[in-house]
Amino acid sequence: MSGLLGLYLSTFAKLAPLLACAGVGFVWARRELPFAGAFVTMLVTSVATPALVFHTLVTAKLESQMIIEIFIASFAGLVLVGLLCWVGLRIARLPVRSFFQTAWIPNAGNLGIPVSQIAFGDAGLPVAVAFFAVSTFLTHTVGVKILTGTSAGKAWQNPVLLASVLAVLVRTLDLSLPMWALASVQLVGSITVPLMLLSLGYSLFQIPRSGLKTGAAITAVRFVAGWIAGALVFHLSGLEPLLAGVISLQLSMPCAVASYMFAARYSDRGNDSAGAVLISTVLFVAAAPLMFWLASGGGW
Repeated sequence: MSGLLGLYLSTFAKLAPLLACAGVGFVWARRELPFAGAFVTMLVTSVATPALVFHTLVTAKLESQMIIEIFIASFAGLVLVGLLCWVGLRIARLPVRSFFQTAWIPNAGNLGIPVSQIAFGDAGLPVAVAFFAVSTFLTHTVGVKILTGTSAGKAWQNPVLLASVLAVLVRTLDLSLPMWALASVQLVGSITVPLMLLSLGYSLFQIPRSGLKTGAAITAVRFVAGWIAGALVFHLSGLEPLLAGVISLQLSMPCAVASYMFAARYSDRGNDSAGAVLISTVLFVAAAPLMFWLASGGGW
């Protein structure tokens, strides 16, 4: 019992900065203070996150071939999660088109990146960033296509995807960038995580609570599919345990806030999707010690 308590205390001590930053956003929303949500979202998605992705991948102490393998493993893991979510939603008798993206896409950005860095240190950051780039691309292509029945249009021009491709090219061609350029990109990218966490806390307060019952079912599909895929990636990807562990943890993240926004915009089931985001996020925080243990290979 004391060992379990110690595990929880040590885990929440690591999560304290993350929770504090998200808590500021939550309180900010509760007090109805001004928050330029559209500006923050545009800044993070178009400038700060691409800068973080580019700098992290270019400076990562990993072989270029290893980074490509991380991209492939991330893609394969998300495809597997998608198949499992499709089956899970059918079994739960939930409309697949309305809830597929919510159940499928994990919160790999404003929660997954800082959590992976906390759990695995700086070595986990480039893996989490690569995974986020893949999930962002799939969100704006396959996810939007299934939800709306139409193409997302300029998904190939997504800044995060372009930053990832550019970083891989720089590494592959062994290009040397001036220190001032790398330092500039690093500074811009450093605002990403705090802004993501503030936005997460702010969004969680504003999420409607009326769809909690259906949201709980979607949460179950998200976690079961994520855990199964995470275990398979950990054992079958061929990556070293730390790298595979980060991908496994990312696959097990709660539902993404962006999925709720898409559902609210393109369907009439936005409240149910919101319930899934809220419940899955609370459960993930509560189960964080277990998730960290599983991702480190302790349970797999």
